[in-house]
Amino acid sequence: MRDRRLVALHRGGTLKPATHRLLAAWAADCAERVLPLFQDQSSDRRPYEAIEKARAWARGEITVGAAQKAAVAAHAAARAVKNEAAIAAARAAGHAVATAHMADHCLGPCIYGVKAVVAAGGSGELELRWQLQQLPQRLRALIASRLAERTAPARREKAIRGRRRRQKKTARS
Repeated sequence: MRDRRLVALHRGGTLKPATHRLLAAWAADCAERVLPLFQDQSSDRRPYEAIEKARAWARGEITVGAAQKAAVAAHAAARAVKNEAAIAAARAAGHAVATAHMADHCLGPCIYGVKAVVAAGGSGELELRWQLQQLPQRLRALIASRLAERTAPARREKAIRGRRRRQKKTARS
């Protein structure tokens, strides 16, 4: 179920337009930070353009429809590369601009940004910390709680797989 705090006022939620636009700008910052991981693998400009469109929407310069088209294009660019970090970086850009359509998409650049950094050999924990520090204090708890809800099943599954591997190693010894 969607968190009403991330549903726009005109759709029956409690998210004010100014906060929605702030989330889109923040999502663009998060996606831009990992964009070099895509650019190292491809000269495709669609993810870069998606980030530009996310910022343009945040400033009130383009429509939601134009933002949605840029999101589709960024995701197409992700499908065109094979490198995991590049794929995740392009998906981060796609979700950043998709925030115009649904504020929940602002979580995507965080999730995919962390995936991109980890795939490139960096620290996902440090990346997430940086991302959350970019948010105004009043929004950090909301976004952190939503991220925890979205990523908890994956973390549990990863922990279970790790335990199973350790049990198999122990059984073989």
